Amino acid sequence: MLGRALGYGSSLAGVMLIISGLMSFASYYYSDKIVLAMSGAKPADEKKHRDLIESVENLSIASGLPKPRVYVVDDPAPNAFATGRDPHHAAVVATTGILEKLTKIELEGVIGHELSHVKNYDTRLMGVVSILAGSIVILSDFFMRSLWWGGRDRDRSSSSGIFLIIGLAAAILAPIGATLIQLAISRRREFLADADGALLTRYPEGLARALEKIAGDKNVLKHASNATAHLYIENPFKADGKKSTSFLTGLFSTHPPLAERVKILRNM
Repeated sequence: MLGRALGYGSSLAGVMLIISGLMSFASYYYSDKIVLAMSGAKPADEKKHRDLIESVENLSIASGLPKPRVYVVDDPAPNAFATGRDPHHAAVVATTGILEKLTKIELEGVIGHELSHVKNYDTRLMGVVSILAGSIVILSDFFMRSLWWGGRDRDRSSSSGIFLIIGLAAAILAPIGATLIQLAISRRREFLADADGALLTRYPEGLARALEKIAGDKNVLKHASNATAHLYIENPFKADGKKSTSFLTGLFSTHPPLAERVKILRNM
């Protein structure tokens, strides 16, 4: 449709399919390395981060997962995430802030949550969804820029004009819809990881207390970005931990409301 609107016909679709294919291939095989580099993560030190490594090892055994690689981000903001295309290529990352501010039981709750993401293949799912959403945004941006700069000569018939109007509407609405779908999936997977993580540790209160501490901390994660925010156990941009009552805020949030997550955990 966008190709018809711009006057390129099916050739544009072919070019975008090739670009999307290359992006998908690179993201599938190298997404973990890209995310770790973007986050400033370094391999955990066997002596300095012994509690973290032991927690990952013990819970990996309990869950039947191969031990993932363990990384640490030097940042006072408490947070954590998991990445990797499958359990055999997974990595668990924690900030120095979370290691300093959580008790061992609370840290185990966080690790259990992240290992549940790995076991449920959430890291792969969100990678695929992110690529699809990103491809739509790139295509939309290409279309809008082509309109701005004129593009090549196009047939000005009424048929072309109709396709142009439809293409313009799609270019505006498609990225918004793709983003909303991505965020909705992210929120649902967080609930599932909370439940599975609590079952793994057999102590839901540990994760509930950890979430309250993480969300209530005033430090903002330096290395977080819109591209990686959905990976973290709690929104890295939310500094006050207060529950928002705004419908739009909840709609565009990467994570479910904290109070709702804690309530469900404490009712388990």
